[in-house]
Amino acid sequence: MRWTGPVGLLAALGVALAAALGGAAPALADEEGPALRVPVDLLDAALDCTEGAADLDAVLLVPGTGLTPAPNFSWNYARAFAQQGRPFCTVELPESATGDVQVAAEYVVHALRTMGAGTDVVGYSQGGMIGRWALKYWPDTRGLVDDLVGLAPSNHGTLDADVLCAAGPCAAAIHQQALAADFMAALNDGPETFPGVDYTVAYSLTDQVVVPNLVPPRSSPLRGDAANIAVQQVCPGHVAEHLAMGTYDPVGHAIVLDALDADGPADRDRIDRGACLAGVMPGVDPVTFPTDYAGFVAAVGNGIATARPVPAEPPIAPYAR
Repeated sequence: MRWTGPVGLLAALGVALAAALGGAAPALADEEGPALRVPVDLLDAALDCTEGAADLDAVLLVPGTGLTPAPNFSWNYARAFAQQGRPFCTVELPESATGDVQVAAEYVVHALRTMGAGTDVVGYSQGGMIGRWALKYWPDTRGLVDDLVGLAPSNHGTLDADVLCAAGPCAAAIHQQALAADFMAALNDGPETFPGVDYTVAYSLTDQVVVPNLVPPRSSPLRGDAANIAVQQVCPGHVAEHLAMGTYDPVGHAIVLDALDADGPADRDRIDRGACLAGVMPGVDPVTFPTDYAGFVAAVGNGIATARPVPAEPPIAPYAR
């Protein structure tokens, strides 16, 4: 585990000085980034790992907005990884991933530092985007991540958030995922990818939540050294909406596996076309699928409906200004 110490303090002071002078502090590879504000006991409690994950190159599963790991992953990716003998951890983001994404990112940073070098990250929706905030503003984490895989990630925001929040107060994380959000501007200012990390984006042209993805400029794909693969590029005519992409879609799962098992990011020419004929991904039990999926949908709805509404997005943290 890595701890924030004098280097992190100097980095924070450097950011403050640069802001005072009207410039931007460069993120150097040996910087740890700003000190984490969330108490360590909360960060520790949010990370749940399978046996032996701390000693092996494990996968970190990061849930989407309105979700905790159980309804998002327990009946699909967690089960599939267990069947494959693949160690993994899950991280529970505060307020079911509806609060300030900048705070939630600290949970991801702590998880990466705890899991150590060789970690792969697989995240859904907001969970597929939040790792990029961690890598950008805590540079030491870049040396800990092999693959960063996003399932229908909101890398450049979504018009749905603009519409929802225009109607009145909404959750902080939804404000921050609006197309014109200050958070999105800070996330995507400068390089969107960093050397040494293999980036894969699996998305759907028929996504109805992260939009636009059907026509450019698409939200999910990254601008930089990344494999951006629409499931329709693997299986023409394949229809996958947003909720399916993060739970049971077999083509999205095939892209994830290729990214995790091969050197470098996923390659759409390597994807097993057998996934095109499958109804659900491996690990999903067809018998319990209806109730598992219904529970997932209910969890999303409840998480967003009970989220704490705020009138505007949280201010950008000083280290990111």
